[in-house]
This record gives sequence, C-alpha cells and structure tokens, in this order.
Amino acid sequence: MSNFPDPIRAGLQRGWKVLGGAHGALPEKITCDVAIVGSGAGAGITAELLTRAGLSVVIVEEGPLKSSADFRQREAEAYPSLYQESASRKTEDKAISILQGRCVGGSTTVNWTSSFRTPPPTLRHWQAHFGLQDFGVEALAPYFEQAERRLHVSPWQVAPNANNDLLRQGAQRLGIPVESIRRNVKGCWNLGSCGMGCPTNAKQSMLVTTLPVALDKGATLLVETRAEQFTFADGKAQSLRCVAVDGNGVARDAGRPTTIVARHFVLAGGAINSPAVLLRSKAPDPHQRLGTRTFLHPVVMSAAVMEQAVEGWAGAPQSIYTDHYLETQPIDGPMGFKLEAPPLHPVIMATSMPGHGQVQADMLAQFPRTHVLLALLRDGFHAQSPGGRVKLRGDGSAVLDYPLTDFVMEGGRRALLAMAELQFAAGARQVLPVHEMGRPVDSWARAKAAIEQLPMKPLLAKVVSAHVMGGCGLGGDDKQGVVRPDGVHWQVENLSVHDGSLFPTSVGANPQLSIYGIVNRLAQGLAQRLTGQAQAQPLA
Repeated sequence: MSNFPDPIRAGLQRGWKVLGGAHGALPEKITCDVAIVGSGAGAGITAELLTRAGLSVVIVEEGPLKSSADFRQREAEAYPSLYQESASRKTEDKAISILQGRCVGGSTTVNWTSSFRTPPPTLRHWQAHFGLQDFGVEALAPYFEQAERRLHVSPWQVAPNANNDLLRQGAQRLGIPVESIRRNVKGCWNLGSCGMGCPTNAKQSMLVTTLPVALDKGATLLVETRAEQFTFADGKAQSLRCVAVDGNGVARDAGRPTTIVARHFVLAGGAINSPAVLLRSKAPDPHQRLGTRTFLHPVVMSAAVMEQAVEGWAGAPQSIYTDHYLETQPIDGPMGFKLEAPPLHPVIMATSMPGHGQVQADMLAQFPRTHVLLALLRDGFHAQSPGGRVKLRGDGSAVLDYPLTDFVMEGGRRALLAMAELQFAAGARQVLPVHEMGRPVDSWARAKAAIEQLPMKPLLAKVVSAHVMGGCGLGGDDKQGVVRPDGVHWQVENLSVHDGSLFPTSVGANPQLSIYGIVNRLAQGLAQRLTGQAQAQPLA
C-alpha cells in the first residue's frame, strides 16, 4: 500500500498549517475566531462548516497526524499510535476496557464504519425526559441526509464475510430479522483492517473528508497538543491553555504552555475527555451535571468454534445486525441490546478473551474457525442504569467511574443467552461465553444451563466498549443538562460542545452518524450566529 496516493502528505506539501510534534514548535499565543478541541466526528464537521463560512479556525488534537502511508494493518503499530492509552483505556475499577481514538480524525480514523441514524425511540425519550422537543425524527432528517451524502453513507453491497454471515444464518433459523449495516466508505477494498486505519483512504473519516477541506481553507491544526484548561470570566471563556505532549501523552518542553484566544470555543474531544477539560477548568456547574450520565453501551461477547473456517479478520468488519432484542423490549424496561459481529484480529482477540496459559493457547489455536458476536447494551433509559461519572485523577487526567449494576449485568446475561442460542443455530460446534468462569459447551441446552449459573459480576464477566457518550448532556433547561439545545454551555456563552458527550442517554446504536447529523445542525447554527448570515451553508 506504500505507493497509494496519500492526501495528507499532499496537503502538507501544499502548505497546510500544521504545528506540533515533528511539524514544528507551538507558538506561545494564537488568536482566532473559533478554537476546536479535538479532531474527531464532531470536530471535523464543525471545522468544515465554520471555515466554509469564512471563520478563522484552530483545531487542537492531542494525538499525532497519521495517514494512509502509516496504516500498515499491523496491530502492534496501530494501537499505541492511534488509540487512547494504547487501546487499553479502562474504567476506574478496571472492569471495562474502552477503545477510543487518539489521533487526527479521532475515533473516525479507527472505527469500523457502522452508520446508524439516532433511533426514533431514543429521540422520543429525549423529547419526553430532557426537554429536547426539537430533536424529533423529522427535524433532524435533513441534517442526517446531508451528512450521509457528504460521507458516502450507503448500504454495503458486498456479500458479508463469514463472521457476519453466521449472524445472518443463525438469526434466520431462529426467525429473527436481520438487516445490513450502512457504511461510510467509498471504493472500499474490503480488507477488514478498519480498526487500524484505512490504508486505501476508502473510509470516509474526518481524516480524509472534512479536515482536509478545513485545512485547505486556512485552518491551523495543532497536533500532539493537549487542551489543559480554560480561563473563565464574566460568563465567557477567555482563553484556552494547551501543552505539547509526546506520543505517550507526557508533556514536553517542560510543559511550556500555548495560549489560544478565540471569540468562541468548541469542545469536541469526545466523551471522557471533553468533560475532563471542563472539570480541570472548574467550569460553572450549578446543578452538578458535568461528567455525570456518561454512557458506554457496555458490550458482552460470545465466542464460538465452527466446523468451517471463519477468518473473521478478512472483509468488512461489520455488515449485519439485528435489533430484535431492542425492539421486543420497552425502552425503559429490562436492558435491551443490539447484536453485531466484530472483526477478529489476534491481539484484540487475545486481550478480550478470558483465561491465560494453556487455556488461552488452546483457544487461540482455534482462531481461524472462531466466530464472535457482541451485544451492545442500551444504557441510560432506566433508573438502575444511570451510567458513570467522569472524574479527575490526582495528575488531572481523566478516568471514568462506571458501576456495573445488577440491572446492567442481568442484561448482559440475557445477551449471552441470546448469542449462544444464535451461534448454535448457525452450526457452532462449541460456544464459550466470554466470562472468566465460562467454559466451552457443545449444545444450546448445556450453554443455557451454564450461563444461567454464571455470577454476572464486574471483572468476571468480560465487558468492553467502543462507544462513549454523555457527560456534557443536552438539556431543555440548565437543571437537565450541561448544554442548551443549540449546543452552547448553559453558563458560558461562547463555549459549545459538539461531540458524543452531548447525548443525554446512550444512543442504542453505533454513535458516529448520530454525532455527524446532530453536530451538523448545531454547527450550522453556530456559523450563522458568528457570521450574522441569514442562512447557514449546509454540509455539502
């Protein structure tokens, strides 16, 4: 792939203004119209819209600038360079592993391309419980349509890989409906290494779509630069203090700061990091909402050994799903879940599966014939599912305290049962619930009996997540959320939040398109207000 055209290197040669790391020292002070913290889904959409409106923009990204020339489909390279905490970020009690991007493009650079609009039941819940009357399906539809056109979100026309097709087969035999997942790709080579960065630039991430537009229009990008804290006065953010960091996030240059002064600031560093910046800044928080109601879609998994080769590393990572276990469940009842099939690569599988020593060696010997399902648990809709809280460690770094309540874990048990039944229906020879006390079983009856006896406790049941939402939630008034329905902070008039931390609950689906569509509307409104335009330019 080394000879593949690289739009990032081409842009740098054209004179993009990029500083930080190998791209040059940071200045002591920068002044601009808008400073955007982060470069992922919300930041990219916002940067394109604001620069197209003629505003001067500075984008602050803690991670490095990597591109297709760097994406060599190697886990050992990708995880340390592209993910938060080398793809080993964990909740405070270490019970949940969290995959989040930490690079230019954020999680859009390393996600698996699954694209779902915010489900209508979720929007109705927000309208009913969080005062977000203007967040209905019809009101948001035009903004989703624009984002889908811009990012080539469309049905995946290629036959699913074996890992996803087994989900289809098992569901079909149980009479459960399945659907194809739409993906934001253009000219996809069907390689299967989306989580390590796309080496062919087919994935329409912020790295190759919105950010290049913003940079071509004069935006400045600061990389390997951490936004530390705001200064506030008179109900406004006066400045943002940033520091240069190395690849491990350690401050360099003896922590010499860069100060950014802007008319308006946009926080888009992702849930966990965006609330943490406000916490470090001691932002106004009269109703103690900041950092609370942070949601993960806790994920439990089920592994199966098939008679035939599965080779779950090859082909589009996620292309089939079922919402059967969401749609048959009241949204505020026992926890529902969405079933998908994740890609399988050696490191990610070895670190996700239970056991060690000979047990793990025996399991990995079956790697080519292993099939895995995951269940995204829909958190945030029930009193016993309040999510977690973003906190600060002693050094000011962020950590998420996320209690796995009995209510959540019983949802996990029902998900393990559903996945085992489906895998045996698809022809599994053995099924292993991914739990430290789980053992391979050779029939659905034995699996059902074993899973019903498993103690569903943190650190025993393996729980992971790649979706972090909330912590700076939208609310119809300042008692219900951190930010107003237009994305502006309730107590800081020139500070907006444009990322997944906006969501007052989890979404109940992979969240990237929810961020694209909702932030598209918020950023258009912001562009209008800052420029005085009668009508905002749509995302094109």
